[in-house]
Amino acid sequence: MALIKTVRGFTPAIGKNCYLAENATIVGDVVIGDDCSIWFNAVLRGDVNSIRIGNKVNIQDGAVLHTLYQKSVVEIGNNVSIGHNVTIHGAAIKDNVLIGIGATVLDHAVIHENSIIAANALVLSGTIVEPNSIYAGVPAKKVKDIEPNQTHEMIDKIANNYLMYAGWYKEDES
Repeated sequence: MALIKTVRGFTPAIGKNCYLAENATIVGDVVIGDDCSIWFNAVLRGDVNSIRIGNKVNIQDGAVLHTLYQKSVVEIGNNVSIGHNVTIHGAAIKDNVLIGIGATVLDHAVIHENSIIAANALVLSGTIVEPNSIYAGVPAKKVKDIEPNQTHEMIDKIANNYLMYAGWYKEDES
């Protein structure tokens, strides 16, 4: 069972039909929507400020979500995939977004709808990522505009796949 820990009087709230890997850690002021999956070694540290996660979000292996004390929060919309070993620190991720493997998104950055952050990109504090775009590099810069239907189709497929994968684990636990 995942480590779910109350800190400073805040107990994480988990939505319906979620999968939490046995060694995922969810601490403090964290609210997770429905149909989400938090994978192996992921850490959601709502100890110093809040983390809010929408529906059908997958936070993959080794990802870390954290904030700045009294200065930043993490807000993640619906239908979002947070790749393996991603760090999200006090940023806002809107609906239908893919954050690629190993990317880092820093405080007060905003990743708008239907966007992709490439693997290993570094989104600096305060960066505003345009909707329907791909950002890559260190520091991350816009590299391409994309059609909303193209992005949405790919991002939706990944989110649906992770919902399916989570189902495999829940079946085996029964």
